[in-house]
Amino acid sequence: MISTLASVSSDATLGKDVVIEPFSSIYDDVIIGDRTKIGPNVTIYPGTRIGSDCEIYPGSVIGAIPQDLKYAGEYTTCEIGNNTKIRECVTIHRGTTDKMKTTVGDNCLLMGYVHVAHDCIIGNNVILANYTGLSGHVRIDDYAILEGKVAAQQFMHIGAHSFIAGASLVRKNVPPFVRAAREPLSYAGINAVGLRRRQFSEEDIKLIENIYRILFVQNNNISKGLNALNEELPNSEIKQLVIDFINSSEKGIIRGLL
Repeated sequence: MISTLASVSSDATLGKDVVIEPFSSIYDDVIIGDRTKIGPNVTIYPGTRIGSDCEIYPGSVIGAIPQDLKYAGEYTTCEIGNNTKIRECVTIHRGTTDKMKTTVGDNCLLMGYVHVAHDCIIGNNVILANYTGLSGHVRIDDYAILEGKVAAQQFMHIGAHSFIAGASLVRKNVPPFVRAAREPLSYAGINAVGLRRRQFSEEDIKLIENIYRILFVQNNNISKGLNALNEELPNSEIKQLVIDFINSSEKGIIRGLL
C-alpha cells in the first residue's frame, strides 16, 4: 500500500507488498524489496538499496550524500540488507570513493537517532542502540552490540560478537568476542553471555577466555601476548581469527585490564 500523501518517484523500483506511509519521499534510483514497510516522514535518497521485510520508522533519512568535504558528487550507494529494522530518526549516508557504498547487513537493529556515516560496513545481526554515532569508514562485524551513545571515530574496526558498553568512545579497534568498557576503552572480559545465546560450546567459550587471559591479563603488551598465544595454545579457527584481527589492526586495539 502506497499512501496518496507519499511522494514516490516513477524511477524507483518497489517490490511486492511494499508499504509507504504518508509524507514519505522516495527519490529516483531507489530499490525497495518485498514487504518492506516505510513509515511516515521518511526520506530515501537516490542510490539507496533496501532489502525485503525491513521496517523504517518515522523521521529516518537514508542515502543522503556524505558529510565529507572531499565528496565531489561521485555516484555511490547506500545498501540495506533483509529484515533490518531502522528506528526513529536514524541517518545513513552514501559512500565516497573509498568504498563507493555504505552497507548495513541482514537482521540488524538500528535504534533511534543512530547515525551511520559514509563508507561504514556493518555486518549481519548487529545492534546499535540509541544515539550511537559511527564516523566514516567504520567496520562492524556480525553480531556486535553497541549500547547507547557509543561514538566510534573514523576507520575503527569492531569485531564479531563483541559488546561495547554505553557512552563509550571507540578510538582503537575492538577485537572479536570481548566486552569493552571504561575510559579509555579497555578490555572488560569476554562476551560470555552473548556467546552462550548464540550457542557457542562451553569448550569454545573456555578457549576464548584463555586467549584473552594470555593476551590481556598475563602479558603487558600485545607483541608478547601474541608470542605466548602461539606457544601455549594449539591452532584453531577461533585463535586464528583473533590473531588475524590484531595483526590487521594498523591503528592498534583497545587496552587490556587496567
